Amino acid sequence: MTVIDRFENNIAVLESDGVIIETDRSLLPENAREGDVVVETDGQWTVDVSATEERRTQIRELMKRLMKK
Repeated sequence: MTVIDRFENNIAVLESDGVIIETDRSLLPENAREGDVVVETDGQWTVDVSATEERRTQIRELMKRLMKK
C-alpha cells in the first residue's frame, strides 16, 4: 500500500511498506491529499478512494479506542 505522507513544495513524499518514495507532485491527481492511498499504473498515479476511506475509518476507530483509555 502506498500512502501520501506529505507534500514538500513540488515534491510528494510517499510511504510504501516502510520505504519512502519522492515523486513530483504534478504526477499525482490534483485532488490528492495527505493520507490518500495511491496506486501507480504505467507511470500514472491515481487515488484509491475505497482503500483511502477504509484506512481513514480504521484510524478513526483506533483514535476512539485510544481516547477512551
